Amino acid sequence: MAIVQFENVSKIYTSGDHELRALDRVSFTLDEGKFVVILGPSGAGKSTLLNLLGGLDSPNEGTITISGQDISKLTDNELADYRASTVGFVFQFYNLIPTLTVYENVKLVTEISKHALDAEDMIGRVGLLDHRNNFPAELSGGEQQRISIARALCKNPKILLCDEPTGALDSETGVMVLKLLLDMAKNDGKTIVIVTHNQNIAKMADVVIRVKNGKIRSVEEQENPLSADEVEW
Repeated sequence: MAIVQFENVSKIYTSGDHELRALDRVSFTLDEGKFVVILGPSGAGKSTLLNLLGGLDSPNEGTITISGQDISKLTDNELADYRASTVGFVFQFYNLIPTLTVYENVKLVTEISKHALDAEDMIGRVGLLDHRNNFPAELSGGEQQRISIARALCKNPKILLCDEPTGALDSETGVMVLKLLLDMAKNDGKTIVIVTHNQNIAKMADVVIRVKNGKIRSVEEQENPLSADEVEW
């Protein structure tokens, strides 16, 4: 069943007389429970697409329908409710609160999500239960990224949006995190959308969207994507 539908979506930024079409009449549909990878060079429009899907920005043209709701017409307060209830974010920068412990950082999302998962369980699933009482500054960059992923998953979103989620991780840890994301898609019905430059991650995807110059160049459905263990890292 379709959970995401973009119809002729454009995002235009203006500076004086200059106009930049970051996205230009983009259309695609994503089904629920899919592992989706968005590929493209820098400046192609990948992050803009992710921001629109996450309700962090609104399009100038077109409609974005999520689970039957047109989010392109929502007010700021309605978009805040949408972000709280429907989507989770994993950014390149971890955005952990330095004065809170690992457990407290993950547990925090239970205050905004009515269907949150157990914080300690999610910390365990990313392999850092022994660090639950540490502060972010006491963790490596890779460990902080794993905690940011645990926090996003703890929120129990329908859609998880990831911007280079394994960029700060070594190969072994990256594979573990990707296995977790795949599991959330396959067994928990989450729609995982990853923006990355890593062609290897695309080999694992159900759907690969290639973006260039603000346009969708292709949407490829892969019938037999590789597992994380099958990909050569």
